[in-house]
Amino acid sequence: MATAERPLWQFAARFRRGAFGWRAQLAIARVREAVAEIRKVKRKNPVLAAEGAVLFLEKVSAALENVDSSSGAIGNAVNRAIEELVQVIATAPADLARRSVWLERLWEAHTADQIPYIETLGDFWGELCAGRELASVWADALFDGLRENWERHEPGN
Repeated sequence: MATAERPLWQFAARFRRGAFGWRAQLAIARVREAVAEIRKVKRKNPVLAAEGAVLFLEKVSAALENVDSSSGAIGNAVNRAIEELVQVIATAPADLARRSVWLERLWEAHTADQIPYIETLGDFWGELCAGRELASVWADALFDGLRENWERHEPGN
């Protein structure tokens, strides 16, 4: 850790685009290590741990893009990580401004997810908002796109 305020996340360097090639076992181990690192920081600083969780979720898809996912093991590992990290983010005692920034970053990562490793993140959006105020803002922001997709009965909408 670099300082008590801002850790030097060890996982960050390991999760660069295409970092794992096709090796699923190494990627699964690194996902587990990253979650353990975030969990350890959460004990002392839950807000900083949530920052790490957001960073992990931003990086994970690009890092895993070439991994052999035919067995489903890497997808299962990422889904378990998402479930745990959503709780880290949702329960962090962050102010509205910081949480808004986290949600913007997560939304960008979610929409940029070419190989759908973090697609289940959307299932937890209400929890990530951690309150009615942000949930209402996001519902309003997403409503027009949702209505447009419902009106266009095309494959993929």
